[in-house]
Amino acid sequence: MKKLKRLLLVLLVLLTAFAAYVEIINRNMKNMTYRQKILRAVYPALMWFSNRSGKNREKLQHPEKEPPVSFYSLKLDLNNGDTLDFSTLRGKKVLLVNTASDCGYTNQYEDLQRLYEQSGDSLLVIGFPANDFKEQEKGTDEEIGAFCKKNYGVSFPLAKKSIVIKSAGQHPVYQWLTDPAQNGWNSKAPVWNFSKYLVNEKGMLTGYFDPSVSPMDLLP
Repeated sequence: MKKLKRLLLVLLVLLTAFAAYVEIINRNMKNMTYRQKILRAVYPALMWFSNRSGKNREKLQHPEKEPPVSFYSLKLDLNNGDTLDFSTLRGKKVLLVNTASDCGYTNQYEDLQRLYEQSGDSLLVIGFPANDFKEQEKGTDEEIGAFCKKNYGVSFPLAKKSIVIKSAGQHPVYQWLTDPAQNGWNSKAPVWNFSKYLVNEKGMLTGYFDPSVSPMDLLP
């Protein structure tokens, strides 16, 4: 009985310490659910475990190859009501990432914003909020935009919430990214939120990266 009481006391102390850590880590966050706070707090542990286990760390890279369908023929409706014509993206790299607000990888918004800022005009990051994996993006476009801006300072473009997995409703941009008949070589669809596709300055798809590959590790 005494051992059980000691065990319960230890568990209580650990839970209290963890709860305090969660609050400290998220002291500057706004309008986050407690689940979102916990996920943000454990993100470093998730990345450490992924690095050690190799889980969700696949990288597919391909030499430059002219795509059968031009990347620059695509257009994108943004969550602020604007339209992004990809023909305006010639001469810069483009990193396309399917995102979600209630995912263990959501803290990558911070790294994506940092990468975007550090790259200047040489790289554009585009986020594609999607509810495809365990319904981890249930918010409206307005709610998603506000969440990203308030908590991660996101200033790169966000698409209207869409479907990125292979299906009848898959977004045309993701049809291009996952169809070799369009992009020239890749058929790999996102395996989870925060899968990443890199298109070079010539509109050629050159790489796919799993969620556990940090955005900061993609470019030299």
